[in-house]
Amino acid sequence: MMVLETSKANAILTVLQGCNNLTRLKKIQAHVIVNGLQNHPAISNSILNFCAVSISGSLPYAQHLFKHILNPQTQAWNSIIRGFAQSPSPVQAIFYYNRMLFYSVSGPDTFTFSFTLKACERVKALKKCEEVHGSIIRTGYERDVVVCTGLVRCYGGNGCVEIARMVFDNMPERDLVAWNAMISCYSQAGYHQEALRIYDYMRNENVGFDGFTLVGLLSSCSHVGALNMGVKLHRIASEKGLLRNVFVGNALIDMYAKCGNLDGALEVFNGMPRDVFTWNSMIVGFGVHGFGDEAIYFFNQMLEAGVRPNSIAFLGLLCGCSHQGLVEEGVEFFHQMSSKFNVKPGIKHYGCMVDMYGRAGKLEKALEIIGDSPWQDDPVLWRILLSSSKIHKNVVIGEIAMRNLSQLGAVNAGDCVLLATIYAGANDEQGVARMRKLIKKQGIKTTPGWSWVEVSDQVPRFVVDDKSHPDSGMIYQKLEEVTHKATMAGYVEDKSQFIFHGSCSEECLESSSTYHSEKLAIAFGLAKTPEGTSLRIVKNLRVCRDCHEFTKFVSRAFNRDIIVRDRLRFHHFKGGLCSCRDYW
Repeated sequence: MMVLETSKANAILTVLQGCNNLTRLKKIQAHVIVNGLQNHPAISNSILNFCAVSISGSLPYAQHLFKHILNPQTQAWNSIIRGFAQSPSPVQAIFYYNRMLFYSVSGPDTFTFSFTLKACERVKALKKCEEVHGSIIRTGYERDVVVCTGLVRCYGGNGCVEIARMVFDNMPERDLVAWNAMISCYSQAGYHQEALRIYDYMRNENVGFDGFTLVGLLSSCSHVGALNMGVKLHRIASEKGLLRNVFVGNALIDMYAKCGNLDGALEVFNGMPRDVFTWNSMIVGFGVHGFGDEAIYFFNQMLEAGVRPNSIAFLGLLCGCSHQGLVEEGVEFFHQMSSKFNVKPGIKHYGCMVDMYGRAGKLEKALEIIGDSPWQDDPVLWRILLSSSKIHKNVVIGEIAMRNLSQLGAVNAGDCVLLATIYAGANDEQGVARMRKLIKKQGIKTTPGWSWVEVSDQVPRFVVDDKSHPDSGMIYQKLEEVTHKATMAGYVEDKSQFIFHGSCSEECLESSSTYHSEKLAIAFGLAKTPEGTSLRIVKNLRVCRDCHEFTKFVSRAFNRDIIVRDRLRFHHFKGGLCSCRDYW
């Protein structure tokens, strides 16, 4: 009898392994009940695990099953906790973890802690993460590589990067998954320099690489403009045969595009399998660089390949049309979004339309777009209109935009500087004074500007009047030389913009006695790179008018290509000209 029961149980377990839908599972479960095997630990755990974890399962049904398990063992608890940890309701995983501690004789294991930490990461439950960390120490799992990796992810996801690094450093051994978790932790927190430094530590410890490693590192390269490092990672991907990995390929395209090397992005694109994200990366890449025609070309190729465009593809298209002045094409694509492709325009798409009309000088039409959008109460659209008013020196529309920003309680220093610039262009000294007074009266804080420049494998960051760099003396001496040569080439400092003494805002308006961050970055780059080398600079704010003119003449005087990525777009400077055609 015992042999027969064991044989039936083994047969059912074999059938369960091939189960791929809930209907079939319920039929198997009926067979289990008929044969009196519903309390068989392996069978009940297998059924529960399918319902809780499988994409074809059902968490409500898993809960129903779990209620009828007498004295559930750790494996059953793990199944239900894991199921909720990866579900839309991860907080339920924490509730089941609590129930396990209070009501079960079964204790947590490696998987219990890992799944619970995943839930804590997703719901941003820092206190619970710390509590679980305490339990991990008390139960002797603090040296478990899987558990510690979960702690690194959980602390990182809750913004506690230093604690995550402390856990990482204290791990007695670290596998590749742990290294990847630390890279992801830094990258997601915006500590991209630190993420890239992990690469050096990994090399020193002879840790291998996989696709996840490369995607994480390439993401950080994209953010800081570290093209040289990105090229090295590209070489590693090629050596390890990872270029056919669509995730690695997409990350490489994104890195090359954001570092200003569209030829590199195109080379990767032509040699890899493609999904919708691959096409999006190319369309957005050309779009933010201001090459609208190329963005349209890739969009059409995407359609011919049978790939249905999503909202990101249209965002890249509209961005490219806006920067290149392709108004008619942009309007047509905007209408096609909903009418032809059933894609609902979001606020960023409306923002592109406002920007497109604004750049083209059709400010009334831009104002009409805002009025017709569902986001009239969002300051983003009014800020774009204000920026367009500055380009065309339109005081009336600028004041309308500012008035709406004020009514929304969303005025910042950059807005005041934009309107002050418009007033200055109209010789309205009272308007300028009002903006200066508004900043002082309301205590509006300006946004500090900084610039990164890549030199070899280093990406130093500069702020206005920066004296922190070890080569500070050399940098300022080089800047004097650079300014002199740029002046000889035709550069004239634009003093009309220097309105607010010592401030650095969205337009980076500083007093004429200060040294803007991008000028320091350019001086350092020229001093530390061979002649003919392209300079690549990333700036967190929009480049100001004076620095834009300065960079144009530096590119002519030193015969250098200079690529600047600011908050809004790319500027390719060459021979005294800029790809934006002085329209940004």
